[in-house]
Amino acid sequence: MLLRITIAFAVLALVTHTLVRPFVIPSGSMEPTLMTGDRVFAQVVGVDGDDLERGDVVVFGHGETWNAARIDETHPVKDVLRYAGDLLGAGPSHTAHTVKRVIGLPGETLSCCDAQGRVLVDGEPLDEPYVRHDLPFLRGADCSREGAPQRCFPEVTVPDDSYLVLGDNRANSADSVMGCRGRGTGPCEARFVHADRVVGTLGWRWWPLPPGGAERD
Repeated sequence: MLLRITIAFAVLALVTHTLVRPFVIPSGSMEPTLMTGDRVFAQVVGVDGDDLERGDVVVFGHGETWNAARIDETHPVKDVLRYAGDLLGAGPSHTAHTVKRVIGLPGETLSCCDAQGRVLVDGEPLDEPYVRHDLPFLRGADCSREGAPQRCFPEVTVPDDSYLVLGDNRANSADSVMGCRGRGTGPCEARFVHADRVVGTLGWRWWPLPPGGAERD
């Protein structure tokens, strides 16, 4: 019996670290693409953190903040449970996970907004049909003035080996430019996702099931 349990845990650990990993969507920041409580699988196999494309929905790991590599646990029993989660890829672990969409690639400069309220990538407007709930913006507003609309953010350049990520629900998303919104000029504290923090890309949502079965994204 013990051998069977050990083998089962070993197989589960192998699958979650090399093929797919299950995640629960914890917030509404990716609505309507992903809803709070959705159960999804992230594709791990074949995913290279250095070779993502704009529009990819990614799961990335971090600590209590995006800049921290892991969550420190002081309670010994909880720490053991987190180590088990690290191994199995499920349950509490030393890594928190966030789901966002890749918008800015390494070396690109992004800002918002043009006269139509669109994000600019190297000066070119970005078409984003997946965004449903954006921050307020009056068509033709000037983002360079004092008191710019909340949708605005000044130019930020994505570092090498990193990505700028945003939520599809821009009005309720703690993302790369959360600390830059409403500022049309000047430096801002943007935060980026390093390539080695990327766990995988969104594979498919398996719960709740849509009509016809599991939905691939």
